[in-house]
Amino acid sequence: MTTRWLSPEEQRAWRAFMAATHLLEDAMDRQLQQDAGMPHLFYSVLANLSEAPDRSLRMTDLAETLKITRSRLTYAVTRLERDGLVRRENCRWDKRSSIAVLTDEGMAVLERAAPGHVETVRATLFDRLSPAQVGQLEEIFTSVARGLQGDGTESAADDVPWRRRSSCSSSAQPSPSAQPSRSAPPSPSSPPPPPASS
Repeated sequence: MTTRWLSPEEQRAWRAFMAATHLLEDAMDRQLQQDAGMPHLFYSVLANLSEAPDRSLRMTDLAETLKITRSRLTYAVTRLERDGLVRRENCRWDKRSSIAVLTDEGMAVLERAAPGHVETVRATLFDRLSPAQVGQLEEIFTSVARGLQGDGTESAADDVPWRRRSSCSSSAQPSPSAQPSRSAPPSPSSPPPPPASS
């Protein structure tokens, strides 16, 4: 099989992408450790729970949303649970699953951390891009993510991080009782106040 080496243009683009990715993640982690005493992953768990009905998500669905393995999510939720920011409950409609719930204390921590986090996201990324580039960025990475998640077949789905361990199916089931989350910080695309981006 012939190796499809990168062209000079592709090599530059790839190295720029890798450098920016590492630097952005480092900036997010440093800011959140300083302001909230937690890494970016833990903040992302809180932010995603804050936007869910009843501030709760099945662990399988939360892992899929965050695009991480369930073992990594379990570690994060265990630490957050120990600090009283998240609690776990049994899933009423799927005995093999558990539910992660954002506590009031977790919501308060998220609301305190959100302004600084969003300012860091804006200063390190969006302030450096034109509106056209923001649209291009979304289009590019939506396409990449769609390709990496496969075509929806079972074999393709097994390759994504959140399905690499055997667990219950994430087929459609009744969602938790549908009540809006309370005072959840909005997503990055929402108007002020500053959002709790993941």
